[in-house]
Amino acid sequence: MQVAETLGLQNQTVIKEFILLGFKHLQSIRIILLLVFLIIYIMTIAGNVLIVLLVATDRHLHTPMYFFLGNLSCLEFFYSSAILPRMLASFFNGDRSISVNGCFVQHYFFAYLAAVECYLLSAMSYDRYVAICKPLHYVSVMNGKLCLHMASGSWVTGFIASTITIILMSRLVFCGPNEIDHFFCDTYPIMQLSCSNTLLLRILILTFVSLFTLPPFTLSLLSYTYIISTIIKIPSTIGKQKAFSTCSSHLIVVTIYYGSITVAYALPDLNSLSNWNKLISAFYTILTPLINPLIYSLRNKEVKDSLQRSTVIAWVRNQVSNHNSRILQTNITRQSENVSKKK
Repeated sequence: MQVAETLGLQNQTVIKEFILLGFKHLQSIRIILLLVFLIIYIMTIAGNVLIVLLVATDRHLHTPMYFFLGNLSCLEFFYSSAILPRMLASFFNGDRSISVNGCFVQHYFFAYLAAVECYLLSAMSYDRYVAICKPLHYVSVMNGKLCLHMASGSWVTGFIASTITIILMSRLVFCGPNEIDHFFCDTYPIMQLSCSNTLLLRILILTFVSLFTLPPFTLSLLSYTYIISTIIKIPSTIGKQKAFSTCSSHLIVVTIYYGSITVAYALPDLNSLSNWNKLISAFYTILTPLINPLIYSLRNKEVKDSLQRSTVIAWVRNQVSNHNSRILQTNITRQSENVSKKK
């Protein structure tokens, strides 16, 4: 239901609530979609939390590469949580409404985390560049101070970029219609509903987004250009395979993320392409946070070894705890029997 507050001007209203149409053509299988996306969300949270715990607790993973991976997994946890819970709620109760303020809050966190991910991926690309192209200087270059500055700089820069964007968008006025043909509050679907002149705003947002996203994308591109060039020059096949294995997981993640975003935002703004746009958007907002931990765990020997060590340690601790519990129970039983005999 459209909620509106009447203004002084005749026949002009200001929208207080949006309707997220989402996957409107699939409402007949709403329960199936609820179960599918709920499973995806649970697996996403579990996978990323597991990687964060492994990186934090296993000293073998206390390296620059896994420090950035821990940051990325932490980001993916919040990234999926900014979109999926609201979608799950709409599938569950059929209520697709969201307040204007709630919509802007969702958009803010989406834009913030998306910008941070661009910078974290570029930091990871630079780390792989130093590891492969300048291996003798790796320890001195990728020191703890630089890694901390790069990670914190990613989070701060993302905050600045998203704050500027949301401040610009907060000047929009909405007076109907109030239906967003998307499953979350994305930039251009929101601006399409504004009765303000959005031309200048679109130019400003495009400028700011370009300033904040092109540098990390360029750094990632240059890093992998040098990495591939260096790998090609390695004489032995085994050496090439070993060098490529150290960056293949991250290269896959970078390709998927930037590729899906480029396709989503490069498509022309046509109603006939809205479903395709939503499908691509679902890929980088919902599936990417899910497949990232899978890519890094399945293709990375160190992560798999860490998981095995953690599993063994947990099993041993459980056995020791059970053994100690049995000993304690036996001692208590014996003491009780001795007391009974004395009486």
